[in-house]
Amino acid sequence: MKTWPVNTTAPENTLPEKADLENIGLRKFQVPQKGEAGSFWEDRGDRYHCGVDLYAPENTEVVSVEGGIVAQTGLMTSPEILPYWNQTYYVIIEQSKGLFCKYGELAGFTVKEGNEIEPGQLIGHVGMVLNSGKIDGSCPFYIRKLKNKNPSMLHFELWKNQPITSHRNYLGGNWFGEEKPENLIDPTGYLERLLYV
Repeated sequence: MKTWPVNTTAPENTLPEKADLENIGLRKFQVPQKGEAGSFWEDRGDRYHCGVDLYAPENTEVVSVEGGIVAQTGLMTSPEILPYWNQTYYVIIEQSKGLFCKYGELAGFTVKEGNEIEPGQLIGHVGMVLNSGKIDGSCPFYIRKLKNKNPSMLHFELWKNQPITSHRNYLGGNWFGEEKPENLIDPTGYLERLLYV
C-alpha cells in the first residue's frame, strides 16, 4: 500500500488564510508539471530543482509514502547557509528495490535513523523554507519573485541506490550544474500514480 505524502486536511494551528491554497493558485494533490514552478529539474537560472514541491499549509503532517527504513535525517536549510532561508530538515527513507525518498523542507521530524517505517506513518511536518523579510536584491531572481508569496511545501526527491545529500553541486534541494546526477529520478510519475491508488 502507498499513501500520498502530505495530509490533505489543514492542521489545527494553521491560520485560515494560510490554509486556503486556492487563494495562492495551488490545489491539493497537485504535482508540478515540467516548466511549472516547483517541478522536477526546473531551471532556476543558476541551479536546477532536484525534486518536486508539494504545496501545503505550514505544519501540515508529512507521512511516508511506503514502508521502509529511515536511512538519514538532517538539516536541509538554515540562515547560516543562506540568509533568506529558515531552518528546515529532511528525512530519507530507504524503500524496497533500492529507492530512497527524501522528504525535505520539514519544520521538524518525528523519526530516528534506523526506525522501521510503515506506509502512512507520520515522519514530520511541512516547514517554511524562505524568510521573506530577508529576501532582497542580492537574492537570485527566482527567490525575489517569491517575496511575500512564500508558500510552504514539502520538497520531495526520489533517488535510486544512494541519495546525494552532501556534494559541491548540491545545496538545499538544488543542483548547481547542467548535468543531472545519474541516480536522481523524476518523482512526478511516482507521485501521480498515488492519486489513483
